[in-house]
Amino acid sequence: MIIAAPCVVSLTWTMADAQGETLDELTDPVEFFFGGDDLLPKLEEVLQGQEAGFEAVVRLEPEQAFGDYDKNLVCFESRSIFPEYIEVGMHFDGLPEGSVTPGMRPDAIYRISEIYPEHVVLDGNHELAGLSLQLAVQVVAVRAATDEEIEAASVLQDGLEVVMPPAASDQIH
Repeated sequence: MIIAAPCVVSLTWTMADAQGETLDELTDPVEFFFGGDDLLPKLEEVLQGQEAGFEAVVRLEPEQAFGDYDKNLVCFESRSIFPEYIEVGMHFDGLPEGSVTPGMRPDAIYRISEIYPEHVVLDGNHELAGLSLQLAVQVVAVRAATDEEIEAASVLQDGLEVVMPPAASDQIH
């Protein structure tokens, strides 16, 4: 089957930074909805019209991947507004209740990047923001999308989020 929207592609990949350092490796094939929200647009552009067995190395500039790093998405909040137990890498949907930094995006996911006795540093950037990436991708299989997948514009899988910020030591998938 030829890759064309809407369909589901099963992929493996190795993601590296511009220096070739591996950042993520997907060795077991994972299904992604093609023509929706599951894949980066540049990757879809490369996969369009291909079929199972296709391999490519895709170079992604920050604006084609996880965006440029925005220093305005970093803030300092009082340690007192956080639960007793927190650690670097924890994520919050929006800023915690009691935050006082003006102008922060309420819809961002903020990651704790540093913890001090009196304050906590929160970063609303994706951990790969600002990085140029190299993605060596292999198409393992292609199948027709189900009606449910087409309606959701996504393959409905539990536990897999490609574009959500990973924990400090976790891989991307």
